[in-house]
Amino acid sequence: MDVIPTDATMQEIDSAPNNNGMNGEDGYEEELGPNLVRIGKKPIMNYVIACVTLFNTGVPEVMVRARGQSITKAVETVETLRRAFFKNVIVQSVDIGTEEVQREDGSKTMLSTIEITLGN
Repeated sequence: MDVIPTDATMQEIDSAPNNNGMNGEDGYEEELGPNLVRIGKKPIMNYVIACVTLFNTGVPEVMVRARGQSITKAVETVETLRRAFFKNVIVQSVDIGTEEVQREDGSKTMLSTIEITLGN
């Protein structure tokens, strides 16, 4: 895989406020791995650059996670990454699911989730 130069280093992304959706901006907390990009409300290119930066640091796989209305943005992020930056990136797996979440009014609802694992 070719290394794409970027203006942002992984350290800059980690130290940025709301670091590309990886800090619970969607109101839910989960374990964060060093190769995880969680899709939220930011523009798609923020997440694409986060993936590029991870691949440039030598990470062999990157996981893209989203839920609810952000699922569309996750798919578009992966396709933009594959089409414009890394043509040889392979989608290793796509996992879908549903989780139960509690709303502010106390009611419970089901929310769809997706996890796309990318590799060399």
